[in-house]
Amino acid sequence: MSLLEQINSPADLRTLPEQEIPQLCSELRAFLVQNVSKTGGHLASNLGAVELTVAIHRVYHTETDRLVFDVGHQSYVHKILTGRRDAFSTLRQYGGIAGFPKPSESVHDAFIAGHASTSISTALGMARARTLRGENYNVVALIGDGALTGGLAYEGLSDAGQSGEPLVIILNDNGMSINKNVGGMATLLSKQRVTPGYLRFKQFYRSTVGKVKPLYNVMHKIKENVKDRVLPNNMFDDMGFYYIGPVDGHNEKELERMLRWARDLRQPVLLHVVTQKGKGISYTEREPEKYHGVGTFDPVTGALPEEKPCFSKVFGETLTTLGADDADLVAITAAMCSGTGLTPFAEQFPSRFYDVGIAEGHAVTMAAAMAKQGLHPVLAVYSSFLQRAYDMLLHDVSLQNLHVVFGVDRAGIVGNDGDTHNGCFDVSYLSSVPGMTILCPASFAELRGMLRYALYQVSGPVALRYPRGGEGPYTDSHLEPVTCLRAGSDLTLVTYGILTNEALAAADKLAADGIGAEVLKLGQIHPLETECILPSLQKTGRLIVAEDVCEAGCVGARILAAAAQNGIELKVSRLINLKNGLVQHGAPAVLMEKCGLNADAIAAAARDMLTAGEGNTQHEENQT
Repeated sequence: MSLLEQINSPADLRTLPEQEIPQLCSELRAFLVQNVSKTGGHLASNLGAVELTVAIHRVYHTETDRLVFDVGHQSYVHKILTGRRDAFSTLRQYGGIAGFPKPSESVHDAFIAGHASTSISTALGMARARTLRGENYNVVALIGDGALTGGLAYEGLSDAGQSGEPLVIILNDNGMSINKNVGGMATLLSKQRVTPGYLRFKQFYRSTVGKVKPLYNVMHKIKENVKDRVLPNNMFDDMGFYYIGPVDGHNEKELERMLRWARDLRQPVLLHVVTQKGKGISYTEREPEKYHGVGTFDPVTGALPEEKPCFSKVFGETLTTLGADDADLVAITAAMCSGTGLTPFAEQFPSRFYDVGIAEGHAVTMAAAMAKQGLHPVLAVYSSFLQRAYDMLLHDVSLQNLHVVFGVDRAGIVGNDGDTHNGCFDVSYLSSVPGMTILCPASFAELRGMLRYALYQVSGPVALRYPRGGEGPYTDSHLEPVTCLRAGSDLTLVTYGILTNEALAAADKLAADGIGAEVLKLGQIHPLETECILPSLQKTGRLIVAEDVCEAGCVGARILAAAAQNGIELKVSRLINLKNGLVQHGAPAVLMEKCGLNADAIAAAARDMLTAGEGNTQHEENQT
C-alpha cells in the first residue's frame, strides 16, 4: 500500500513520520498527473503547491481552523488530503467533486473561491467574526502572487495589516498567474526574493532579544532603522504585517517550522513562500502556462490533443488582422492573454497590447480613457470576470458613451469549472448599461463580421458575447439583428449565439413530426429590435425562447413584454433558461441536457406546447 493510500484525513497526515514526507509528496504529484490527465483541470498550479499544502495540513486543523484559498485552482492537494482522494476521478464531472473549494462538499473547505484576489478580505472577515464571538481557531489565507495584481487584494491588505487580528497570509510566489505576471508587484517580489539572509537574522532576533521586553523596545527601533537602510522597501512590513520570508516552498520541513512560527505570533503575518509552478514534472516545469488549465493529455509525455479552432482563437486572429490596418486599435486583457486568444496580437503589435493583470475594473476604466483620447480599445475578458467591473461599465464608459469594444469570452455555459465561471449573467448586467450594444455571433464567420462591425460602424460601448469552444453545424453568416433561418407556422422559436445549433436541430426533429417551427436567430440582443419578431408571433401564436443565461433580464422576458404592449395574445409561451444562473460543474453537453437546452429538450417543450390546449396563456418556464 502506498503512503497516499494511508492518508484518509489530515489527522493521518500529521502522524506520518517526517522522513516519509518527501515520498508522499512524490506520490501526490503522480496521483495528480494520472487523474487530471483523464478529467482535465488545473495542473501546474497544484504541482507547485504540494509541499506547501502538506505543511499547512500538518500545522493547522482545517476542520476548525479556516483555510481560505484565493481562486482555488490550487486546492486539489487539499481535497486529496481531506477525504476526497477516492472521489478524485470525478473531479469537475457532473455530480462529482468541484475543481474549486466548496463548503457544501467538505467541512475543510472554508469558502467558495473561483475568482481572484478575495482571500485576504475573506480571511479578515472570519478573523473578526472569531474575535467578536470569542471563539478559538486560526485563520489562514493562501494567495498567489498573480492574485496580488487585483485591487481587492490591496483593500484587504490595507485593512488586515492594521487590524491587529491574528491571521496568516501565505503568499505563494511563483512569478505567474496563468501567463507570466506583470506589473509593479512582480518587480517588488523579485527584489524581495533575493534577501533570504534577513529571514535568518529576524528569527535569531525574535528568539533572543524578543524575550527581554525593555531591550526589545529599544532594539526594535534600531533594527527598523537598519532594515530601512540596507534592505529594499518591504510594503508588507509598512502595512502592519510581520513579514516572514522568502521561504523555499518545496522544503516541507522548513515550511512547517515557518508556519508554526507565523501561527504563534498571534498578529497579522505575511509568510512569503517561493515555489515553482509545475514542480516535479518535466513537461509542466518547462511550460507551466500550457498546463495551467488543461483537458485530457498523455500523463507520460504531456502531449495534448490537437488544438481545435475556437471562438477565442478566431477573435484574436481577426483582431490581429484588423490591427494591421488600424494604428489606433489596441488590445487589453486582464491576465488572460492566451485564454482570450490575444497572443497573436501581442506578438505582432507589442506596443499596442496591454496586460493589466487580474484587474478587470482598472482595465475597463483604462479602456474608457483610451477611447476618450481617440484610440480604438478592445478589451477581451471572460464573462464571469467582467462582472467585477460593473461600476466602471456604468460610470466610466456609459456616462460618456465611449466607444469601447468588449470581447465577452466564455459566455453562457462554460462547463467543468462550474458556477464560479459560467457566463450566465452578462446579458442581464450588460443590458442595463445605457448605450450598450450587445452582439451575439453564432459562428466563426459571424464573429469576424461582427467584430469589424462593432469597431467601425457602432458608436458607444459594444459587447460581443461568444462561448468557450468551437462552432457547431451552423457556419453561415447573418449579421442583421434578426434573421429567420427557417419558416414555420406552428410556433416561433427564438434564440441566439451557439444555441442556434440546438434550435435548428430541434426544428428538424419537429418537422419530422409535421410541426413547423419558425426559427429566429438574434444577431443583436440589445437594443432588441422586437418589430422584427412580432410578425412571427402574430402568425404562430406560440413562443419558445431558448437562452443559456439567467432568468432575470433575459431576452425572452423582453419579447413577452413587447408582445403584450403590442396587443399580441399568445396561446402559450415558454422561456427556457438557467433560472437563477447558478449551474454546477459538468461537461457542457451534460449541463445543456440537464437544463433543457439541447435539441431534444427544446423539441419536447414544443410538443408539450402544442398538446397543452388552446387558450393556455400561462408562461411556462424551464424548471430544471
